[in-house]
Amino acid sequence: MTAAKPVPVCILVRVSTAKQETDRQLSELQALALQKGWEVVEVCEESISGTADEEERHGMQRALELAREGKVKKVLVHEVSRLARKSSIAHKFVESLEEAGVSLYWHQQGIETLLHNGKRNPAAAIMFALLAEMARSERETIVERIKSGLDEARRKGRKLGRPVGSRVESDVFLQKHADIAKLLRAGHSIRNAAKIAGKGVSTVQRVKVLMDAPKVRRAPRTMASEV
Repeated sequence: MTAAKPVPVCILVRVSTAKQETDRQLSELQALALQKGWEVVEVCEESISGTADEEERHGMQRALELAREGKVKKVLVHEVSRLARKSSIAHKFVESLEEAGVSLYWHQQGIETLLHNGKRNPAAAIMFALLAEMARSERETIVERIKSGLDEARRKGRKLGRPVGSRVESDVFLQKHADIAKLLRAGHSIRNAAKIAGKGVSTVQRVKVLMDAPKVRRAPRTMASEV
C-alpha cells in the first residue's frame, strides 16, 4: 500500500525591524511541521511593520501565490499578530487562502481556519476575528505608551535619541541588507528590489537613503520601532 504524501505547507514569519530575529518563530513552526508530518515547501520571511500596506507585504504575497498555485495546503504562522496588525489585511489574507482551498494554522492556539473536509471552521473564524482585533488594539496601546513616555521625557528636559551623526546602527543596517544595496546599484527600482529581495519597500527606501547620503549627519530617530 502506497504511503500517503505529506501535506505541503509554507511557513510565514514576520518581525517588525531588521534588529529582530525570526529564529524563534521559525524553529517552533519547523518543529511543529516535523511533528505533524507536514512538508515545508518554502519559508516566507518578512522584516516589516505589521501595519504595512498589503503591497509591501512580500512574504505574505508569496505565501498567497503558493496557495493559488496549489503548491501548499496550509500556511503556518506563529500567532495572528505576526500575520498582520491591520485586521482588514489579516481577514483579506485568510479569505484569499480559503478561496484557494488552503488553511491558515496559527501556532499559539493550535487552530486552523479549515476543517479536514475543507469547510470553514466556525470556531476558528470567531477566534481569528477576536485575535486580529486584539493585535490591532495592542499596537495602538504600545504607540500611545511610547508617545506618552517621550512627552514626559521632553517635559523633564531629557535629550532623546542617539548623538547626531551616529553611524553604528546605519552601518549594521546596510550590512544586514547588502542584497538590497547590490540590487539598487544594479539599477533596480525600489519596488523591484523589494520584490526580488522579498523585503518591504520601506526597508529598501531606508537602504537607498543611507547609500545616497553616507556622509550626511542625520538627526536621531526618537520613535521606537513599530510592531
